[in-house]
Amino acid sequence: MAKVLLLNGSPRAKGCTAAALDEMIAVFQAEGIETELVQVGSQNIRGCVACGFCEKNGRCVVNDLVNQAAPKLEAADGLVIGSPVYYGSPNGTLLSFLDRLFYSTSFSKHMKVGAAVVSCRRGGNTASFDVLNKYFTISGMPVASSTYWNQVHGFTAGDVKKDLEGLQTMRNLARNMAFMIRAIADAKEKYGLPAVERGCFTSFPDGK
Repeated sequence: MAKVLLLNGSPRAKGCTAAALDEMIAVFQAEGIETELVQVGSQNIRGCVACGFCEKNGRCVVNDLVNQAAPKLEAADGLVIGSPVYYGSPNGTLLSFLDRLFYSTSFSKHMKVGAAVVSCRRGGNTASFDVLNKYFTISGMPVASSTYWNQVHGFTAGDVKKDLEGLQTMRNLARNMAFMIRAIADAKEKYGLPAVERGCFTSFPDGK
């Protein structure tokens, strides 16, 4: 069975971001796709310290939720990252988590389907959306889209429930993700995965 991992970057487990993710989870379940939700935003997570431990050991030196989530991501066919908007950007705890999760894991994320979901009261959604999508596009992960940017508006979860277009966007996003996951699985069986080149690493050294 296909599986989607969802990350809630909000410190509120039942807040606005959760309301958007719940809308997607209901569709995934109707589509026969297994889901798992990990609550990130309420955790005490520090940023990367560039120690190099993960390069030799395949896991982060800080043994917290990052290392717990890594095997869940490896087993998943899709990843949804949800975040509230703070000062026109995603939650800082979530960004620290994502930096370490993506950097410390050596397994391939190639062709896992990714989707970012953001919630805000009024503004900053598209800027936050752009930040989260970059984790996918540097990792060879196809990005799922919907019928509008993947965002909901509201100050409370109850407000989000009134954002009918936002909830519709979440449902269409989940359906598109389900389709992409199945299509990629079929193509992988028929054609194999695309080749990935890794030989070039441009750093512009000065030659000294």
